[in-house]
Amino acid sequence: MALPTAAIEARGLVKRYGDVTAVDQVDLVVAANSIYALLGPNGAGKTTTLNILTTLTLPTAGTAQVAGFDVVKQAADVRRHIGVTFQDIVLDRDLTGRQVLDIHGQLYRLSRAERRQRIADLVALVQLEEAIDRDVKTYSGGMKRRLELARGLMTDPLILFLDEPTQGLDPQNRVGIWDYIRMLNRERGLTVLLTTHYMEEAEALAQRVGIIDNGKMVIEGSPAALSSTIGAELIRVQGIGDYLHFVDRLHSLEFVQRIDIDAPAGIIHIYVDNSNRRLVDVVNAASSNGFRVEDITVARPTLGDAFLHYTGRALRD
Repeated sequence: MALPTAAIEARGLVKRYGDVTAVDQVDLVVAANSIYALLGPNGAGKTTTLNILTTLTLPTAGTAQVAGFDVVKQAADVRRHIGVTFQDIVLDRDLTGRQVLDIHGQLYRLSRAERRQRIADLVALVQLEEAIDRDVKTYSGGMKRRLELARGLMTDPLILFLDEPTQGLDPQNRVGIWDYIRMLNRERGLTVLLTTHYMEEAEALAQRVGIIDNGKMVIEGSPAALSSTIGAELIRVQGIGDYLHFVDRLHSLEFVQRIDIDAPAGIIHIYVDNSNRRLVDVVNAASSNGFRVEDITVARPTLGDAFLHYTGRALRD
């Protein structure tokens, strides 16, 4: 089956739990054969959105189609064309890795020959050849994530949903999972929708990123485009003293586009038209206002800067 141009499309998606609105009028379009990242803080609505798209949760309002099928009216058709890995590792510790994959294939009514061939292919893909006949309880966290990825691919899906796919992994295993996802997209044409709160993960993998917060889609675009929305270049100043007078002085400078203040850390983020040309002016503004600069750096805004700009710095529960 060939995917429609939009592999995933949601319009006005809403999910309420009593008085709590977890997803609030979300519009989402994921192109076929692309990688899309839903990026947001904890509790932003990422997992609830994914649960609706994978038919695990019914929406309160709005519509969504996955692989051309309605997630409410044609849920069984949706499930036949998708693979899913969950945020929490869900594996029977007393089964071997091979048994985990084989049972999953049986649930989808794959023949014994199909199961055997797909297990062989997927075990090689995620490099679990030496561990596949061991009990899952002997696996490391990275091995369990790789086994879950293989399980999500057992049905040869057109679309793969990954909920926080590298949560809790060390940097080496995280990069390894990224390599698998890129390869699946590039060589198999797999469409991938992943949720994450790691900026570097979204930047490394996705062609398009949607920043979601408080259940709303705040903004979306390519990582480069999102970074460029918050200013041309950035000067980060860290120091001690009366930063309020320094900030007042900065606001009077015509080349300053915006200022973000991280008061506890003593860091001031100054968005300007050209960081190298304006560096001396910024230092002069500090020295004349009782604020002593201890460290200063210049950089282009990153996806992380955009994320903080659109979601704020408050801690989330």
